[in-house]
Amino acid sequence: MLAIGLMSGTSLDGIDAAIVEINGVDEGTEVKLLHFATYSFTQNQISKIKNVLPPNAGSTAEICSLNFELGHLFADACKRVCKSAKIDIANIDFIASHGLTVYHIPEVPENNKVSENNNESQLQRSTLQLGEPAIICEETGATVISNLRARDMAVGGQGAPIVPYSEYVMYKSGDKVRLLLNIGGIANVTVMPKNNDFDKIVAFDTGPGNMIINEIANRFFGISYDKDGKAAARGSVNSELLTNLMSHPYIKAPYPKTTGREMFGKDFIDPLIAKYESRISNEDFIATVTYFTAKSVAENVRPFIKDGKTELIVGGGGSFNPTLLKFLSECLNDDEYLNGVENADGVEVLTQEDLGFSSDAKEAVAMVVIGNQTLHKKPSNVPSATGAKKSVPLGSITYY
Repeated sequence: MLAIGLMSGTSLDGIDAAIVEINGVDEGTEVKLLHFATYSFTQNQISKIKNVLPPNAGSTAEICSLNFELGHLFADACKRVCKSAKIDIANIDFIASHGLTVYHIPEVPENNKVSENNNESQLQRSTLQLGEPAIICEETGATVISNLRARDMAVGGQGAPIVPYSEYVMYKSGDKVRLLLNIGGIANVTVMPKNNDFDKIVAFDTGPGNMIINEIANRFFGISYDKDGKAAARGSVNSELLTNLMSHPYIKAPYPKTTGREMFGKDFIDPLIAKYESRISNEDFIATVTYFTAKSVAENVRPFIKDGKTELIVGGGGSFNPTLLKFLSECLNDDEYLNGVENADGVEVLTQEDLGFSSDAKEAVAMVVIGNQTLHKKPSNVPSATGAKKSVPLGSITYY
């Protein structure tokens, strides 16, 4: 079958579209990436999206309208990637669309209340992705699988991370521990045990990925991201700021756990800038937040480093930041860090490209694997990763 996977993450860098040839189900699934492209949002579209993201509170009308606007944008991405690949969109069997997450409540907050118009209401564990599937379906003429996170939450999971099943299918290796790290706006890791025991797969968000780095790059340097980590490479890590960052309770919180812009967005970044901007150079600031991403990953994966060689395979936009990769290797292979791990050969930091895959396309391809399972009425969540009570098919189907 031919399918398109669509992904738009917390970095707001656009819509990832992957054309994938997929056959089989479960462990027998065979996947081949045929073509991939990212279609950037315009500044006007980014402004509309940011207006409904935390800490902003867009109106119901704005959210409603944006849902349909994103549906049109996702449909357009499907048409454009097919045209680029010289594939007739009529030959696409299905489209698996993650949508764009505007709010995610994996656990009920401690105060468990939200105030609006002087009325207090109880918050529920929930998640919301925008990008109307009916629009995608009608504009492309293909069946669409969407709303992929909600079913896992309905059976007690956190609805995230969403990619571990696809990683199990595509990356399992019986002779070594593999840590599959994706660095988008948020960083998440899937721990693949040596023996490929599905029930022992662990996956969770380690904390911020590119989210804070991008924001500092934008505010201090007037760029959307730190290309090739050049700005961070010119700076030095400030120990006081790093200690402040690493003291965030999420970093040492037990898994399963997920996070997002609600925790590491504007409300987190603004006080940091106010406190340290006048005391730390711009280069030192971006170097420190880049190191924070690396160290928060290392802190979270340390319990899974076993004797022998461990592989950390990096995907997502962060894999193209050499300074971040350097920091990851330093944090993970420090002698003090590895102390107590008997016969440890250290951690080899690799990228998806080192294994013949695409860092950019990884999550879009994962959506296709999930959608394929759903079409066959097969589960694709990983309860040991999300905390769900059972395995279930993910998503809703909009048939053409």
